[in-house]
Amino acid sequence: MKQENRFDAVIFDWAGTTVDYGCFAPVQAFIEVFKHFGIEPTMEEVRKPMGMLKRDHIKTMLSMDRISNEWQKKYGRNWREEDVDELYALFEEKLLGILEGFADVKPYVLETVGELRKRGIKIGSTTGYTDKMMEIVVSKAKENGYEPDAWFSPDSTGSFGRPYPYMIFKNMQRLGVMSVERVMKVGDTVSDIREGRNAGVYTVGIVEGSSEMGVTKEEYDKMGDIERIARVEAVKERFLKAGADEVVLDMRSLMAIM
Repeated sequence: MKQENRFDAVIFDWAGTTVDYGCFAPVQAFIEVFKHFGIEPTMEEVRKPMGMLKRDHIKTMLSMDRISNEWQKKYGRNWREEDVDELYALFEEKLLGILEGFADVKPYVLETVGELRKRGIKIGSTTGYTDKMMEIVVSKAKENGYEPDAWFSPDSTGSFGRPYPYMIFKNMQRLGVMSVERVMKVGDTVSDIREGRNAGVYTVGIVEGSSEMGVTKEEYDKMGDIERIARVEAVKERFLKAGADEVVLDMRSLMAIM
């Protein structure tokens, strides 16, 4: 007897979800950019807005109390939109220079996508990257075996990135899916969860290799059981607090939700 799917499409995030274990490409670029402007951000400050349109990410960091105060001390004034422009221009330059090296596909992604397609489920994707950045990531991911049926960046929605839901709706239109009740969104950041919730789709947070976890594969594998369980539970709690319908450890668990 043929199994009936709960969903017609699954819409994945990119870095930290399907590629770039730990979501390290943008982290590296953000740190270098803020250091260039004389401010050393903490890892928590860098990762908290992860998943947003990158220009919005920079504005969110600049608006954080500590960074805002540091900026005031260093430059004798509050930050301005032209400062955001300067930071973003340098960020884009740095990120474009390293992206190709951060498009390795995460464990279990290819197998899971293969299983989804066998069941007739379409694969969409959204991102905090721009089209220019995605040209590099999509091409490299394809070489590594991963190619969704559709992808949209905030460039396609008038720069309304996460947590706005419009990239999800673009995917639905392209994939020919009528009801939000038949769509699952999978991501590795709180911004992903909010995007899914705002779209009204079934929203899943993925823990291992996520930006929220923020560790390399080697670091994760070396963790003792107590530390690993504690870190996993902390990420799970953040996702659930943001409104996730489900939180899974890795891609293998998705099929059970189908």
